[in-house]
Amino acid sequence: MPDQTVEPTELRADCGRCFGLCCVALPFTASTDFAIDKEAGSPCPNLREDHRCGIHARLRQEGFNGCTVYDCFGAGQKVSQVTFGGRDWREGSREDARRMFDVFPVVRQLHELLWYLTEAQTLPAARPIHADLRLLLARTEEHTRRTPEELAALDVGAHRQEVNVLLLKTSQLVRAGIRGRKKERRGADLMGARLKGTDLRGANLRGAYLIAADLTGADLRQADMIGADLRDADLTDADLTGAFFLTQPQVNAARGSAGTRLPDSVTRPVHWAT
Repeated sequence: MPDQTVEPTELRADCGRCFGLCCVALPFTASTDFAIDKEAGSPCPNLREDHRCGIHARLRQEGFNGCTVYDCFGAGQKVSQVTFGGRDWREGSREDARRMFDVFPVVRQLHELLWYLTEAQTLPAARPIHADLRLLLARTEEHTRRTPEELAALDVGAHRQEVNVLLLKTSQLVRAGIRGRKKERRGADLMGARLKGTDLRGANLRGAYLIAADLTGADLRQADMIGADLRDADLTDADLTGAFFLTQPQVNAARGSAGTRLPDSVTRPVHWAT
């Protein structure tokens, strides 16, 4: 039986098919990430009538770094076009808008899980559990197509935990193929750590705090990167070939160079040094 998959385009944000949900549904807190405070459900003042960002080309200069590292994994267009059938939140009732804003974060979590499950099925080392991954991916996709009422009642935490069990097994299978001692850094506080040139092949970096860490020239091949906080981490000339469960938001939040080697699942951010 072929692997159950989701088209990659469905898991990437398509702002042209979304009603600017991330600019409305989510709250902003004035900080280094956002220039203003904004309540959940209140449109960002930079949101135009066509649901596009009026300062998209200047987000970093205007103090909205948080927007440049955010990714809904395609949840925006799913909620806009599927869950609510193409009905704009501006055209419906206030209650309809509230329901849409409440559902968006739920679907966003489910789409992130779809991203990980889809990637797990591409990893040859995880073939012993591909059938289980296939079934769980299908169930997760089914959840994303439920009604607004069903989505609001869904226990996403419980489903995430079920998915995490398989993702952990995937990680163990992939990293088992790396010779030598695997470094266990799960949840480690490595903020500002000096890891220049460090051999982190096959390391477990799940949920590690790597904020502003110096990873220049580090070897991160086949490392488990799920949930690792890479904000302002220096990945100059680092090798992340084969690193798995690495997402575009993580890469966007880091610093890198033309010499940084990335897995095919992500693209080089335009703001990185060339």
